[in-house]
Amino acid sequence: MRLSGAVVLVTGASSGIGAALVRRLVRAGSHVVAAGRDADRLRRLAAETGADTLLSDLNRPNAGRDLAERALARHTRVDVLVNNAGVGWAGPFAGMADPLADQLLAVNLRAPIELTRALLPGMCHRGGHLVFVGSIAGRLGVGGEAVYAATKAGLDAFAQSLRMELAARPVGVTTLVPGVVDTDFFVRRGEPYRRRRPRPLPPDRVADAVAEAITRDRAEIYLPGWLRLPVAVRGVLPGTYRRLATRFG
Repeated sequence: MRLSGAVVLVTGASSGIGAALVRRLVRAGSHVVAAGRDADRLRRLAAETGADTLLSDLNRPNAGRDLAERALARHTRVDVLVNNAGVGWAGPFAGMADPLADQLLAVNLRAPIELTRALLPGMCHRGGHLVFVGSIAGRLGVGGEAVYAATKAGLDAFAQSLRMELAARPVGVTTLVPGVVDTDFFVRRGEPYRRRRPRPLPPDRVADAVAEAITRDRAEIYLPGWLRLPVAVRGVLPGTYRRLATRFG
């Protein structure tokens, strides 16, 4: 679909991938509604780009429905929804506090489902596009990130199921499967990224790929593209994959 003139709601827009997406979509001529938790960063982003902003904490009950209603109150329609907001946590599952697990489930899975449910009827009538920012952790699983991986796997399954359900409707569905992106995510999850490889990708590259996927109606994007390989190995040779994953992490 065309980005020029489209009303696009981006969650998690305060920083990282979300902020890069806002800048990219504004350059494409979209009317962007940038939603996030950091009021100061949203103000600076609005001053830089001219995007509308909505302060929203998706960890709260019914936050997804509330955000959708406020976005519709401003623009009467949302043509593209980018479910980008996400939180992580790293550490042994047995040591994870219940509130943290609840937060990951709420932000990473419940809120995107609520937002999609609220905005999809209008898209089915007029046309639109849904974007779900997943993770390679949701395709493969990652030791020390069991709950995060589970939420992203659930989001992935939700997106794939919607894609089949909406095949006869004028609504595109894109799943982004990124590896390591150069954002504050790893600091906020409680454990910084320490590996030399793979090297973190710049958020602008991710934003460009998402914009292209929307305009070309692509079902999924792996970033970097070679991430398809371990997913394929896991599917075809699960025993081999488990041995390699155990050895190399």
